[in-house]
Amino acid sequence: LSGVVNAYADNLLVRAADVILKEHRRLVLVPRESPLHVGHTRLLHEAASMGAIICPPMPAFYTAPRTVADIVDHSVGRILDLFGLESGLVKRWQGPAAGPQPEDP
Repeated sequence: LSGVVNAYADNLLVRAADVILKEHRRLVLVPRESPLHVGHTRLLHEAASMGAIICPPMPAFYTAPRTVADIVDHSVGRILDLFGLESGLVKRWQGPAAGPQPEDP
């Protein structure tokens, strides 16, 4: 993260991220460390300011997961969504159930 934010491209991964940001392409960062100290949060803010998308792999319990694999699959599906890739891992919300509607006065 520090290498990306400070353009310290001393390896191929950071150099690739640097080029992606330079060319205004989609860079998704999935920070896994927890807890974060203020230095981490500053770097995440700077990365977002530069155009990166920050997507921490936080469990989504509203999906009522039954296994750890369900939690992982949901996180992976959400990340793939950011690239426009349909994985079938995320159930789409269809809105409120259609039922009888009150009549207009």
